[in-house]
Amino acid sequence: MSTENPVKTYRVVLVDDHAIFRSGLRADLAHDIEIAGEAGTVEEAIKVIHEQQPDVVLLDVHLPGGRGGGGAEVLKGCTGLLGSTRFLALSVSDAAQDVVTVIRSGARGYVTKSISGAEISDAVRRVAGGDAVFSPRLAGFVLDAFGSSTPVAEIDEELDLLSDRELQVMRLIARGYSYKEVAKELFISVKTVESHVSNVLRKLQLSNRHELTRWAVDRKIL
Repeated sequence: MSTENPVKTYRVVLVDDHAIFRSGLRADLAHDIEIAGEAGTVEEAIKVIHEQQPDVVLLDVHLPGGRGGGGAEVLKGCTGLLGSTRFLALSVSDAAQDVVTVIRSGARGYVTKSISGAEISDAVRRVAGGDAVFSPRLAGFVLDAFGSSTPVAEIDEELDLLSDRELQVMRLIARGYSYKEVAKELFISVKTVESHVSNVLRKLQLSNRHELTRWAVDRKIL
């Protein structure tokens, strides 16, 4: 008898008014992401989400139908499900107003359509697990809108662990810069950037750049 644990699957509803995008996204998502339903309008989305009650809804911000409220209107129509179904906004828009509007309405994260299928799949898993997930360059909008509750003394104590250069690298990486972009910005080599990032993660007891971004967002130091 096999003792292997079954692979956890995540039931997802795709909400986007472009069928060709939904088709491409279905093909790009990982095998543990199960598509439970799709919708292209506000009304269709609210209906299928209530019917399927998925783990996660991948929700476009701008949708036809309803009263013109788009993704935020879908969230308001599904308020009773927010405790069990998580909503992840997925949009071409990186406008502050769009980001803040859907987060205030109940979305657990916001990523842009420029990210890869593997990254979206990872975002689905993280949101399903209770994390808040944002494309790093959008984190500042959320900070400005919602602030931070982390005590200043705690922030200072942790930042004291980092050198000035490590702090510079940390902020750029947390904002979504690639290693190559950080190297160009600070006039250092990519290898040096990698070394600094490794030191920052070790000192802050973090595992990867996603955790680093969340750490910086929580402390409002981007």
